[in-house]
Amino acid sequence: MHSSPLLLEEPIRMASILEPSKPTFFPAMTKIVGTLGPKSRSVDIISHCLDAGMSVARFDFSWGDPEYHQETLENLRVAIKSTKKLCAVMLDTVGPELQIENKTDHPITLEADTLVVLTPDQNKEASSNLLPLNFTGLSKAVKKGDTIFIGKYLFTGSETASVWLEVSEVEGEDVTCLVKNTATLSGSLFTVHVSQIHIDLPTLADKDKEVISTWGVQNNIDFLSLYTRHVEDIRHAREFLSKLGDLKQTHIYAKIENIEGMKHFDEILREADGIILARGNLGIELPPEKVFLFQKAAIYKCNMVGKPVVVTRVVDSMTDNLRPTRAEATDVANAVLDGSDAILLGAETLRGQYPVETISIVGKICAEAEKVHNQDLYFKKAVKYVGEPMSHLESIASSAVRAAIKVKASVIICFTSSGRAARLIAKYRPTMPVISVVIPQLKTNQLRWTFTGAFEARQSLIVRGLFPMLADPRHPAESRSGTNESILKVALDHGKAFGIIKPHDRVVVCQKVADSSVVKILELED
Repeated sequence: MHSSPLLLEEPIRMASILEPSKPTFFPAMTKIVGTLGPKSRSVDIISHCLDAGMSVARFDFSWGDPEYHQETLENLRVAIKSTKKLCAVMLDTVGPELQIENKTDHPITLEADTLVVLTPDQNKEASSNLLPLNFTGLSKAVKKGDTIFIGKYLFTGSETASVWLEVSEVEGEDVTCLVKNTATLSGSLFTVHVSQIHIDLPTLADKDKEVISTWGVQNNIDFLSLYTRHVEDIRHAREFLSKLGDLKQTHIYAKIENIEGMKHFDEILREADGIILARGNLGIELPPEKVFLFQKAAIYKCNMVGKPVVVTRVVDSMTDNLRPTRAEATDVANAVLDGSDAILLGAETLRGQYPVETISIVGKICAEAEKVHNQDLYFKKAVKYVGEPMSHLESIASSAVRAAIKVKASVIICFTSSGRAARLIAKYRPTMPVISVVIPQLKTNQLRWTFTGAFEARQSLIVRGLFPMLADPRHPAESRSGTNESILKVALDHGKAFGIIKPHDRVVVCQKVADSSVVKILELED
């Protein structure tokens, strides 16, 4: 039977904090997105990442060629089969990212109080006093006194791995900068970030479009992570995807990482399928004391409209260390308490020394934070935000969650075709898992018949508390008789196999019966 949750607002026995956490099949309700790369692309490592709790694999195309990523994806598929753990695929586009290529591959050391020139002439070799940039318009975008950051991958805040520059002179297409801190830049590619400046480059570059229309189409990507500054960025991307066959079903997640994206957040949220708070660049754009305010406000807005929100850059130090810092551990927990659906790990799993351990530790922190999440207060806020009269589906979803909590159900089972009903239930943050039974639909384009459902099932893997299973297409999502015993039995057996349903447990079932939506409570026998 489901245990009563602890609340931070209530006294907690200190001894209970020391009690070891019980292992479960689902490490946490909060999902983990892992970026696959050099340190995490073998079948063995990916299998361990899936077992540790990774449910979405991110492929970052700001580095590596499609063939490299394809090999990694093939390894992921082998790992999925061997572990029997579902995993969705996210393609992360480069977008209007400024980069410096270090063709020498030797580390470049920049000394504080010296000058360095940023030039668009990429034929020149990178050195400690000259850095070639992939953008010709920098001299027109900046002025004396502006701030520019350069680092590997993204900015960790480590003053020895990223450099802070101040523009001192603009001459022709070259920009001369004063180096503000001593740093050594290593690797072949450095990311450049110009604080609070509009970069006149397209959101979907030609390279991005080529990758999406070849690699993306070939692999039926579930999510597209899109650098987003305006709502039109989402609309253009959706129009582009609509012409690429099955990719019209791909969900677009808006990466908010600068002031432009923040200013247009509300309209972006209305158009996007989900939001990624890219805190690496946001931490540079915003004063440090304002970062948490934007995080809390953005997550709240996403929660209230029922759209998944993903938080990045939480355990940077685990790129090189086996344990997170105290601040990082607390940051993960606060992201969960704020309402995040998922935590995205970038460098920590891409090139970090401990990808599996990182996923495992983040999952454990998330699980502990979920135990003290005030669901009752959250539920009241969500219901109040929706207002009255509620839509039919919203009313059913909120009622299913309330009933499950009142009877202390161990799980909610939701039958769905599109996944929308299950996502609405998850929106109300039930304290128990939601098994989303996705019923495939038979569709035709006049040339061939196909089943839908795989996309919908995998796209649930980024939503907090939602655990999908793809049903046999011979069983309809809508029942005419009031029961759908065979498919319900499969779902119950699924829950029992994972250890989340036990004898004498209560289970709440949400399904359509004829033209009506029904919420029913089952009490299981032995």
